[in-house]
Amino acid sequence: MPLPTSLQTWTLTDVDIDVHQVEFDLETGSDFSLGARTLRGGLREGVRVVEVDNGCLRFTILPTRGMGLWRVWRGDLEVGWPSPVKGPVHPMFVPVADPSGIGWLSGFDELLCRCGLESNGAPEWCPDGKLKHPLHGRIANLPAHRVVATFDPTIEEIAVRGMVDEARLFGNNLRLTSTYRARLGKPSLTIVDEIENISARPAELELLYHINIGPPLAAAGSRLDAPIATLAPKDAHSASELGIWHTYPPGQAGVRETVFFFELAADAEGRTGVLLAEPNGGRGVGLKFNRRQFPYFTLWKNPQAPADGYCTGLEPCINFPNVKSFEKARGRVATLAPGETRRFEIEMEIHDSQSAVRQAREAIAEWQLAAQPKIHDLPRADWSP
Repeated sequence: MPLPTSLQTWTLTDVDIDVHQVEFDLETGSDFSLGARTLRGGLREGVRVVEVDNGCLRFTILPTRGMGLWRVWRGDLEVGWPSPVKGPVHPMFVPVADPSGIGWLSGFDELLCRCGLESNGAPEWCPDGKLKHPLHGRIANLPAHRVVATFDPTIEEIAVRGMVDEARLFGNNLRLTSTYRARLGKPSLTIVDEIENISARPAELELLYHINIGPPLAAAGSRLDAPIATLAPKDAHSASELGIWHTYPPGQAGVRETVFFFELAADAEGRTGVLLAEPNGGRGVGLKFNRRQFPYFTLWKNPQAPADGYCTGLEPCINFPNVKSFEKARGRVATLAPGETRRFEIEMEIHDSQSAVRQAREAIAEWQLAAQPKIHDLPRADWSP
């Protein structure tokens, strides 16, 4: 079919009016395509996916998994990571409330997943040993109850919007409205999230975007560029690798992960970002966001053998991924008033040339001019338990 000439809207799922399109397929030749289907077999059984092709990028959204982003492709470059968990995994197979506190890891497979909303970070237990907050919270394992796709011909933009409620009786009642936007022929996509407190009572919010990248972009010799205002290692082991925080080693079985906490330098409007590029600088992935929305950034490096999940996590956040009580005591847990909404936006761009990578590095160098880097040799007491 030809490109639509007026705004088009397709409701893929809406539980309020009992609408669910089991299969949806829209093709417009080489301009773009949009489809929705349900995966079958193994841990994928029942996972709903929305697949978008804007003529330059292909990407897969996971309404079943908190509107996560599973993979992005530009040509033959796949951006994701080799998780030992073969997903995407249906939440029914993820024991989030497992007494170990780390059941969340049984579903961890996406390129982008959100950690929150009531809590994120390390698991925390009550004094009696009962699990209080599981690792990284609940939102990544909750399904969207409404999913709508649109095409706007005036700006040639495809958008997929999903609504996910994280709610319980006598607890938080937060609604995530997540929109993925991609313009035709562009090598980037933008994630716009609005988190609303739909309760009549105040609600607490923690939020971190776990953006996970493995080979070939994260590999031995890869480099991360980030404009530093403040940098500190999370723990003593990470401190021992502070001098190489920005580079990646070969994969090695059993090696420990390292974590670094940042406040990023930004321009006068708060714009900032990071870039991960493969060893020869020929390809990379860049993230752009605003420090006013994301005051902190976490870098996670997991240089395990590829079979065990070689990966790095680039993580814009409003709090560090420590236990919630530690973050709350230091003022990094947000409170939303009844009816209040907070907005978050991240742009992801896939670079496929040395010139594009070089331009992204030049932008980061400009942001760095706003601050003289302050680097702590040891963990900061107010940032790490």
